Amino acid sequence: MTSPVIARKEPVPVPVEAGKDYWWCACGLSKKQPLCDGSHKGTAHEPMAYKATETTTVELCGCKQTATKPICDGSHENL
Repeated sequence: MTSPVIARKEPVPVPVEAGKDYWWCACGLSKKQPLCDGSHKGTAHEPMAYKATETTTVELCGCKQTATKPICDGSHENL
């Protein structure tokens, strides 16, 4: 698997808490989208850490094509 699986063609709003780490799924295989559940094992993809700087809701990429990983940049609109 060289390209990630497109898990969904829209961003996923995720509530985050300041100071906490979140692991964004980069492979698209996780059943806990957009967060990692370890399904990447055996692929060329690794999850990406996201450290929340404030308590808010962030839009994490669901299509895995964003240039601003893990935050959605609208790349899903071109799929």
